[in-house]
Amino acid sequence: MAEPTPRPNEPRLRPAPLLFEPAEAAGDPEHFFDLESIDDPGALLARATELTQAFRAAADRAMEFQAIAAAQLADPRRFDRLTHADIAERAEWTEDYAKKMVEFGRDLLRGENGHGQADPV
Repeated sequence: MAEPTPRPNEPRLRPAPLLFEPAEAAGDPEHFFDLESIDDPGALLARATELTQAFRAAADRAMEFQAIAAAQLADPRRFDRLTHADIAERAEWTEDYAKKMVEFGRDLLRGENGHGQADPV
């Protein structure tokens, strides 16, 4: 289960860095952030947990940016604004989800939800 996200006045925790893998390692389907080379189960659990938290934090942050972009694209002040259906098509969402993301993005832009509250539903 995902851990609760920090509130607006709490500092954002920094997860373990996601290091880019060398091209030759990325081409090997069995290679994943060098986890396969860790023999100690305790160390493997620790590193795998760090990566899991980092990926969750990255996904949450990316979703916040999606919501902000959706809100900006749907802004009625834009002459080239997009409809919820257009945004849904671009992002491969349902139209209902696009509406929720636009509202979530507007909240983020107004500073009402604070960063780290990546739950538009």
